[in-house]
Amino acid sequence: MGTRALNRALLARQMLLTRAPYSTLEVISHLVGLQAQSPNAPYFALWSRIQGFQQEDLSSLIRERKIIRIALMRSTIHLVSAQDGLSLRPWVQSAHERGLKGAYGKLLGDVRLDDIAASGRALVEASPLTFNEMGKCLQQQWPDRDPGALAAVVRTRVPLVQLPPRGLWGESGQAIHTSIEAWLNLPLTSHPEPEEFILRYLAAFGPATIKDIQVWSGLTRLNTYVERLLPQLIRFRNEQGTVLYDLPDAPRPDPDTPAPLRFLGEYDNILLSYADRNRILDDSFRKRVFTSNGIIRSTLLLDGFVGTWRIERERNAATLTIQPFIQLRDEDRHGIAEEGMQLLQFAAAHDATHTVKFLPIEE
Repeated sequence: MGTRALNRALLARQMLLTRAPYSTLEVISHLVGLQAQSPNAPYFALWSRIQGFQQEDLSSLIRERKIIRIALMRSTIHLVSAQDGLSLRPWVQSAHERGLKGAYGKLLGDVRLDDIAASGRALVEASPLTFNEMGKCLQQQWPDRDPGALAAVVRTRVPLVQLPPRGLWGESGQAIHTSIEAWLNLPLTSHPEPEEFILRYLAAFGPATIKDIQVWSGLTRLNTYVERLLPQLIRFRNEQGTVLYDLPDAPRPDPDTPAPLRFLGEYDNILLSYADRNRILDDSFRKRVFTSNGIIRSTLLLDGFVGTWRIERERNAATLTIQPFIQLRDEDRHGIAEEGMQLLQFAAAHDATHTVKFLPIEE
């Protein structure tokens, strides 16, 4: 399969060729969660994927505890269904443990991590805490240890959810945490099924290599599970000759299928779920999207590929600034401006003035 064919397959499965007539919960479940480091980013992701999506469609699910914010794949914050949080977290636990050891192993030394985790769980289940508060409380028991490292142990060993108002549109607040078990009054899944999550990944992101699946999940050594699934899968090769796995009945549109303009928020899933991102982002543009300080900019899909955008608000006016990566035709600019005004109406409805501005192409 060529790059363009892979691009169209990705856009179809991500509901970016046609906005879906599904519920917010259904879409988040299909996508196996949404990246949520930036609290507002999932709202832009859903606006571009769901017919008639409104902010309250997601905010209400967070308040009702049907959708939660929790560290999952790659130990990054995701917005997922409550059930997926309970089952995904045990599956990716080893990646969290590996990250803790790499970042804080020397600071923690030979301290018993289970003891820190047990104390941290008791603290957050008694009263939800920020990481800073958690670290200070734990340092009273372990005064010779770094408070940030102590809080990191709890984040790793205890599945913590971020509570509202964090993640609600138009509201602000620090990230405060309690355990997922206390928040949902349900236990973690005791035996998560890796094969189930691999199949769901392929449904949302395939065709893909084993390395792609590992990059998405943050896990290693998934070959065995993929081998067990081979009777249910079909295989392709990309232009480099690498094997791609896929579901037989998953959509694979014609490479020439028109791809509509779409605006995606920071850290969108499609940029973080592959070892090889060429199907959505040319390597020559990577540094314009992935910044040196770890920010992944909001992206613009034009014919399935990317530019960047940002909204600036000042004195009751909102400006959408577009940074294209390629020369735009007049009809492209018109289409971007038209869709951009719809985006501004969604994101800044109460501002009196809306403007779309184009920057020159970066050399």
